[in-house]
Amino acid sequence: FETFLTKNKTKGEKHMRNKKVLFLTQAAVIAAIYVVLTIFISAFNLASGAIQVRISEALTILPFFTPAAIPGLFVGCLIGNLFGGAIPLDIIFGSLATLIGACGTYALRKQNKFLAPVSPIVANTIVVPLVLFYGYGVNVPIPLQMLTVGLGEVLSCGVLGMILLFALEKYRGVIFKRHTA
Repeated sequence: FETFLTKNKTKGEKHMRNKKVLFLTQAAVIAAIYVVLTIFISAFNLASGAIQVRISEALTILPFFTPAAIPGLFVGCLIGNLFGGAIPLDIIFGSLATLIGACGTYALRKQNKFLAPVSPIVANTIVVPLVLFYGYGVNVPIPLQMLTVGLGEVLSCGVLGMILLFALEKYRGVIFKRHTA
C-alpha cells in the first residue's frame, strides 16, 4: 500500500510541476509576443500618445483561453513600456491598466465571448488619458483623450482582438491545451 501511495504521490507531483511549467511557458510566450508587437507598432508611432492603436493590446483577449495570459500580458506591457521609453508613471499605470483589462477578460470568459475585449477597452480608456495628461503633460482635455484612446482600444482590442479570438477558438485545444496526467 505504501508503494502505491508513493507512486501516486510522485505522479501527482510530476503533474503539478508540468502544469506550472506549461503556465510559465504560456505566460512567457505571450509576454514576448506582446513586447515584439509593441516595438513593431512603435516604429509607426502608434504605440503611445493621444492617438494610439497598440496592436499588442489585441492580445488582451487571451485570458479568455488561459489564465497564464494575465501575468504574460502584464509583464509584456511592462517590458514594452520600458523599451518604448515610457516614463515611470506610464510604465506602472499603463501596465496596471493592461493587467486590470486582462483580469476582466478572464472574469468574463464564461459569459458571452463578445464581452472579452470590454475590460481592456474600459481600463485603458480611463487610465491612459490620465497618464498622458498628468505624466506627459499632453495639453488636450481628458475627455477628448478618452475618446481618442478609447477609439484606438476599440480598434486594437475590439476589432483585432475579436478577430484573434475567433481565429484561435478553432485551435483552442491545440494551442491552449491543459496538461493532463
